[in-house]
Amino acid sequence: MPEVGPVPILAAEGISRRYQVRGGSASRHLGVVQALERVSFELRQGEIVGVVGRSGAGKSTLARVLLGLEPADEGTVLYAGSPLQNLSRNDLQRLRRSVQIVFQDPHSSLDPRQSIGGILSEPLAVHNLVPRSRRRERCLELLSGVGLPPDEDLLGRPPRELSGGERQRVAIARAIACNPELLILDEPVSALDVSVRGQVLNLLLDLHRRTGLAMMVIAHDVRLISHLCVRVAVVAEGRIVEEGPAGQVLGRPANPVTAELLASATWLETGRQAGPAIASREPRTGS
Repeated sequence: MPEVGPVPILAAEGISRRYQVRGGSASRHLGVVQALERVSFELRQGEIVGVVGRSGAGKSTLARVLLGLEPADEGTVLYAGSPLQNLSRNDLQRLRRSVQIVFQDPHSSLDPRQSIGGILSEPLAVHNLVPRSRRRERCLELLSGVGLPPDEDLLGRPPRELSGGERQRVAIARAIACNPELLILDEPVSALDVSVRGQVLNLLLDLHRRTGLAMMVIAHDVRLISHLCVRVAVVAEGRIVEEGPAGQVLGRPANPVTAELLASATWLETGRQAGPAIASREPRTGS
C-alpha cells in the first residue's frame, strides 16, 4: 500500500457553506440552506478516503469547497498547509494541476464537440506538460493506462460513439494526464450500467497500486466505499457524523446514520461484504 504523507494535500478546518433559497415570480428570499456546518476533514498522500451519505447530505458541496470552486462562508481550506486565499499564482496553478476531479456523468462532463484525442490533449497543453510533438503519443499512453485500446481510431472518435464505461475511462484518463497527487471522484460509477461498474472500480484500485494516487471517493452507496476505501467519513445534514478506518466504521457503526446506510446495502442481506467486482470488458458502440 502506498505510504501516507505527513502533510495533508487538502484540508478543511471548520468550514461552513450556506445557500440562499429564492422562489416565486419575484424571486423572493425564502430562507437559507446549511449545506456544510463546521466540517473539518483532510486528504493525505496515498490514501483512498470515502465520503458517504444520502443524496443532499453535503458530500458534493464539500468537494467543491475543497477545490476552491465555491467559497466557504466560514473556516479555512488549506492546500499543502497553506490557506487557499493566500496561495500565489504559481501555487494556484500547481493546485489546479495536482488535484483533479471526475464527475458522475461522463456523457455531460466530456465536450461533445471534441474528439477523444482533443479531450486528452487539452490538459497537456494547458499545463504545458508535453511538447506538441509528443502529445499524440502521450494520449495513446493514457488510453492504455485506463484499459482502452491505444489506437489512432479511438483518438479520432467523439464521446458519443463510446459506451458509458468507456467514456468514464476517458474522463479518468483526462484527470490523470496531469500526474495529479489527488483524484476526487464524485459518484464515479452511479451513472454506469451494473455490468461495467466493477471494471471501473478495479481500474481505480489498479491506478492506486501503480501510482500511489490519493483518492477521495464520494458516494451514497456504502458498497462502493467498502470496495475501495481505507478511511471513511459519513456525512449527514452538512456535518461529518462519523469518521475512521473503513473496517471500524462499516463493521461497528457508532452513529445511527451509518447504521441506516449499512442496512440499505444489499450485500448485508447475506452477511457478506463483496470485494471489487470483475466484469467482462464493456462493448463499444457505434453512432
